Amino acid sequence: MKIDTKSKKVNKAWMHDHVTDPWVRLAQKEGYRARAAFKLKEIDEAFNLFRPGQVVVDLGASPGAWSQYLRRRFAPKVAGVGGAATGQLDGTIIALDLLDFAPIDGVTFIQGDFGEDAVLTQLETELAGRPVDVVVSDMAPNLSGVASTDAARIQNLIELAIDFASNHLKPEGALVAKIFHGGAYEPCVALFKSTFRVVKTFKPKSSRDRSSETFLIGLGLKKR
Repeated sequence: MKIDTKSKKVNKAWMHDHVTDPWVRLAQKEGYRARAAFKLKEIDEAFNLFRPGQVVVDLGASPGAWSQYLRRRFAPKVAGVGGAATGQLDGTIIALDLLDFAPIDGVTFIQGDFGEDAVLTQLETELAGRPVDVVVSDMAPNLSGVASTDAARIQNLIELAIDFASNHLKPEGALVAKIFHGGAYEPCVALFKSTFRVVKTFKPKSSRDRSSETFLIGLGLKKR
């Protein structure tokens, strides 16, 4: 049997970086499912997006770290085992992803493809006509390695998030979406600018330096 030594070296290097990553260790210490929780925390602290009583939709939610952070923001004085917030939830969190994740107290989870009409209808049913304060999207496609194909997939997810936000956000609401530098970046920034009054880019310190990811933050919908 032939062994791909290059692949083994890459996997070994990734595992070493992962287990020694201070953000991974901090996530484990504070009971978060992933280091990604700190990305949303940094974005929140920079733009003051979340407060109890809000309706928030978490797209691309698995494994649930962003929903965990939101859950704690909506019940800041109550903590359970491992630091997980429990008890009365002051607000609404609806999470959605293709992949399942372990339940989070008070968080409504929908499993499915956000690009399918039936899944969008299910999400709208859960909202029951309520406008959304903030949409957060950590959605990312499976990358093929073909630049043009990957750019199209990334742009499609951004377009889906913006379309949903345009139709469901409060006028002063916000959208946070992950984007990658590359062919999709400039078109997605332009789409954000055509949709929101204020558009900011933000690279959290907890995002790996070598990662091309950054986040677009759209604040306040433009009047149509």
